[in-house]
Amino acid sequence: FYVNYTNTSGNTVISRLSVDPNDANNAMENTELQLLTYDQFQSNHNGGDVTFGPDGKLYISSGDGGGGGDPQENGQDLSTLLGTIIRLDVDIAQPYIPSDNPYVNDGDANTRGEIWAYGLRNPFRISFDSTNGDFWIADVGQGLFEEVNKVIGNPAGINYGWRCFEGNSVYNNNGTACIEGPSPHTPPLVDYDHSNGRA
Repeated sequence: FYVNYTNTSGNTVISRLSVDPNDANNAMENTELQLLTYDQFQSNHNGGDVTFGPDGKLYISSGDGGGGGDPQENGQDLSTLLGTIIRLDVDIAQPYIPSDNPYVNDGDANTRGEIWAYGLRNPFRISFDSTNGDFWIADVGQGLFEEVNKVIGNPAGINYGWRCFEGNSVYNNNGTACIEGPSPHTPPLVDYDHSNGRA
């Protein structure tokens, strides 16, 4: 089984462990194999979900690294795993990057090949529809809006818009990333404000 956790240094670890053959409720600590680790900018916005897709690949949600308003502009930066959906093939050799990930061999040595999608603030839940493979993402907004994203059939390379957009509203379009980014953004299926105690 696979886990996504924050280590004692505050950084993200994606690991595989084995279950105790004598007790299915216990993991055997000495079986841990770390597939991926990456630094976190702050102690919040780690995202943290992990699931297998219909394609058999492992998907990991990663927050933008924290700090109000994405001060490092990680959400639109393909050189960091922060603010992204990561896709790994756990059946191949390390670094487990599938050859059909959208930014593999894109000509930029700084681009992270693990990235499947980007432009997210703090995607705390991800899920695939078991009937058609549609990909759902619950993402935390900054201060005004929360959002739910859905893409039909889970196409590669989707830009969900953060920090340029919070939900369907412009958040911060300053800087070249929002004007000259790798691809246009895909708005959420729905966003909602905090009225009536909704958060």
